[in-house]
Formats: sequence, structure tokens, C-alpha cells
Amino acid sequence: MKDFDYRSELRKLPQKPGVYQFWSDTDELIYIGKAKNLKNRVSSYFNKDNYRVNAKTRVLVSKIRKITFTIVDTEIDAWLLENSLIKKHQPRYNVMLKDDKTYPWIIIKHEKFPRIFWTRKIIRDGSTYFGPYASVSMMHTILGMIKEIYPLRTCSLPLTKENIDAGKFRICLEYQIGNCKGPCQAFQSEEDYDQSIAEIKDILNGKTGGVIRRLKKQLDESVEELNFELSHHLKSKYDLLERYQSKSTIVNSSISDVDVFSIATDEKHAFVNFLKVMNGTVIQTQTLEMKKRLDETDEELLSIAIAEFRTRFKSHAKEIIVPFEVELPDDSGIKFTIPKLGEKKKLLELSQKNVLFFKREKLEQYEKLNPGLKTDRLLNQIMKDLRLNQLPRHIECFDNSNFHGKFPVSAIVVFKDAKPSKKDYRHFNVKTVEGPNDFATMEEAVYRRYRRMLDEGQSLPQLIVIDGGKGQLSSAIKSLKTLGIDKQVTVIGIAKRLEELYYPGDQYPLYLDKKSESLKVIQQLRDEAHRFGITFHRKRRNKATLATELENIPGVGRISAENLLRHFKSVKKIKEATENELLEVLNKSQAAALLSYFK
Repeated sequence: MKDFDYRSELRKLPQKPGVYQFWSDTDELIYIGKAKNLKNRVSSYFNKDNYRVNAKTRVLVSKIRKITFTIVDTEIDAWLLENSLIKKHQPRYNVMLKDDKTYPWIIIKHEKFPRIFWTRKIIRDGSTYFGPYASVSMMHTILGMIKEIYPLRTCSLPLTKENIDAGKFRICLEYQIGNCKGPCQAFQSEEDYDQSIAEIKDILNGKTGGVIRRLKKQLDESVEELNFELSHHLKSKYDLLERYQSKSTIVNSSISDVDVFSIATDEKHAFVNFLKVMNGTVIQTQTLEMKKRLDETDEELLSIAIAEFRTRFKSHAKEIIVPFEVELPDDSGIKFTIPKLGEKKKLLELSQKNVLFFKREKLEQYEKLNPGLKTDRLLNQIMKDLRLNQLPRHIECFDNSNFHGKFPVSAIVVFKDAKPSKKDYRHFNVKTVEGPNDFATMEEAVYRRYRRMLDEGQSLPQLIVIDGGKGQLSSAIKSLKTLGIDKQVTVIGIAKRLEELYYPGDQYPLYLDKKSESLKVIQQLRDEAHRFGITFHRKRRNKATLATELENIPGVGRISAENLLRHFKSVKKIKEATENELLEVLNKSQAAALLSYFK
């Protein structure tokens, strides 16, 4: 490699776990990666036979001018260090983590008679933090519910025992309106206050069931003691917690402290959903968007996202539910579950629904801002679904129409960039076919269409769709072979009954998902060709029928009938025409005969 002796750099690398950094000639950090074995991993980038060396990776490798590394004790340390360094430096060729704003937390302050409030800043002072919360409104709902159930102080007074005993503080308005029980003047004991804090911690940890059971027991006891005021207060608390719990997503209570991840990707983006489950309740959920840089696999992207989410949400769950196997450090102590059925499978499906919805919403936003993105995505999807070797920017579809073998016509509709190009629509009056022979009609139409395109030097379509099954498809292929272009275009047939797609030479049809965008485009092509063909066929049939009726009038022959229809456009207008108007097309005797016939 020019100006870079990578072999000498590779010799310096140890066979230990760590994080490596690639630098450009301008001393820009362009890539950060982790490795179980630094020497083996970094060497793989310079091994031309390695499967990882794709086009984008080759560009990255061509820019490397320096390699640095950091050794760590374990593979999990490398995993976490890589994540924090990528977030800090955002190298050009690393996956870009989007939506990385500072999320709010609920804090229980480390102090006597702890306050509870929300913050975006974490201070290491012994306080307890819950979150972060992706939804600010949900966080405020939780805080509001807590304050409604548990009257807590909001002041920042130093409520030490000495200060309270010395009577340094006075009761404030919050006590008067019932929002605080007055611990500043010993109206509420520290033991009672701490009991409320313990219950609040359980609620924030998703353990609402235990709190509700304790409240129910206290409520029953107060009723037995005929303490109706306390009963009313406890019943209000109980109802609030019940309503709060009903708004949470409840799963099997035996599932505790589990993280759930799912992923959805396209060519440029990846979306990963995270669900945090505690004591049978989903207590946190968020979806992360990632921008691909080096054609990363779903497994690599999910691994990066898991590290990011677990760091961001400070999760230490020992079980992670995932849709497929994920490679993480052997010493991470984490159990990966790929559920096939049951409650855990339902959790994974819930996560997948969320990530697919988020992906659809995000892509729709991008496509509204840049309509070309939708076209490119759709064409790429069609190319993938139909196994094409090029983008189908130009698609043509053929359909035939006839009436018991009479008035046979063929219609061709053209889609460019997955949209109808009506100025390019064409139709043919079939010339060489007698009787109801759909195969021969298709053969003639395809031959005439592409014979003319070749003669005029026009570019051929990337995809041809034939409305019909194997017979119509074979007839189209026969014409293309005669023209010598059967290898230059892809041809498929679509049968109406089950929307089967047929390929030349394939015994079995291809079935696309009924909701597939690719199938919808093909159906739109087929329906448009049918509409266009039927419209032309009806015009031809009606014209022939009307011409026949006019020819029945004595003195009016075929040519005169055609002239009348061309001039007046319809029989109705001919019937309403005056003698002077008819004389513009016919002679006097013909005009008189026609007027007499219709009267």
C-alpha cells in the first residue's frame, strides 16, 4: 500500500483483546473497532481473500495511514470501550448512532427526607436515578402519579434531626394545601417518609404489584377499624396505581429483568428497538436509528445497538431476548434467548412491531422531504424481489383484448421510475391473427413493439410484464428470440387467479407477499394495461358496430359511414344533425335518405 507499510504496523499488534483505531493521512480518526484478538482482527482488513473486504471496506483500507490500539482485560471491556469511543469521536466509517440527545431521568436525591424530581444531568453524589425516559410526557405522567399518591416535600431545606428539633423551619403553603405532610416540623416521621420512598422505588422499578397488594391490605384493615378517612385516602392511592398499571404493557409476571431487542434494516439505515421488562411489566422502550457506513450485517449492527442501549439505560439484565444469534464477549455473563413460542416470543413480536412501525414512519418522513428516495427504494425492492440484475427504471406491460375472436387488439403501458408514463402508451390492431388466439396475438404484439424500437434505436425496457400465464409468456419469448434480444431483457408473466409470477423455463411460479410493494406495482401495471386495452377495444368495436348500422341506410356505403363518424364523432350527433350539416359530408340524396331513416 502506497506510503503505508501495514506489515510493520501489524507486527506491533498483540494477540489480546482491545480496541483499534484507523487514522488517515491528515491524522483524522476514520474508524474504531473492537477485537477479541487485535492481531487477527486487524490483519483481516488487509487479507484480500477475506469475505469482509467489500467495496466500502476497500475504500476504508486505502485511506489508512496509521493504526493505534488500546489493550483491555476482557472482551466485554473492549465492547464497552468501543461503544463509548464511537459516541465521542463519531468516525466517518463507523455506524452513526442517531437520536443521541440527553434524555431525562427521575432522581431520588441522596439526603434526609429525599426529594423526587426530574433532571437531564447525572451527578455522582449517591442519589438514585431512574430512566432515562425516551418519552418526556410519560416521565411527567409517572411523576404526577407519584406526587398524587405520596405527599413529599419539594423544598431544599436541610432537614437534619438537629435543625428540625431546634425548630428552624416553618410550615409552608404546600403543607396547607395537602401536598406535603410537614416533616420540617416533625409532623411526619422519617420512618413514614422513607416507607413512601421505598414504595416509590418499587413503582419506578416496575414492582407495582407488591405496592398494590400492601395498599389493599392496609385498606382492608382501615375498613375493619371503621377508619373511613384513612380508607378513602388509601382507596384513592389504590385506584391511581391500578390505573397506572393498566397503562403499562403487562406480560407474564415470572419474566423479570429482561432486555428485548429487534432490528429492521434497509440499504442505508438500521433501526433497533429496545424493551426493558421488570417484574412482568415493560417499563422502558425506545427505538434507535443507525446510519450504515460499511455494509454492516444485521448481527454487527444489533451488537453495537445492544452495547449502546445497555450503557445508556444502565441495564445489567442477565438475559437478552433477540431475533437471531448475536456475537458478544464470552465473559459477558449474558444469556441470549431466541424464543420460538410463549410469553418471550410475544415480547419479541411486540418489539418487532415497534421497530417496523418506527422504520416506516422515519422512511416516510425522509421520502416526503426527498421524493427520489422513495423511487430508489421501491426500484431496489423490485429488483431484489424479482431477482433482477439491474434497476427496472423502464417497465412495459402487454395485455390483449377481443370479443369472441373479433376486434382483437393489444395494449402496451409503460412505467418509468415506477410511475405511469402515459405519453409512451401504445396499442395495436392485430393484423396476422384470425379468431380467438391469445398466444398468437401476444406474439405479434411483442414482435411489432420491439422490432420498431430496435429500428428507431430506442432503449429497451429492463423488465417486460406479460398479462397471462405460461402460454402467453412463451409466445412473448418466441418473438424476443426472433429479434435476438431475449437475453437483454427480463420477462415475467402474471396470472390473475393467485397473482403467480412466471419466469421463462421455471416450472414453479414465484409468489410475492400480498402486501409487497413490488407486487402492487406489477398489479398496477397489469390493471392499467387492461384498462387501456379494454378502452381501445370498446372504441374499435363500437365504431365498427355503428358503421355497420349506418351502412344499412340505402345510399350510404362503408366510406360514407366512416366519414360521418369521423366528422360527427357519434351516431347521436348524426341523428341530431341538420340537413345543411349533413351536406358537409354527404350528397343531397344520401342526406335525405339518412334523415328519412332516423325519422
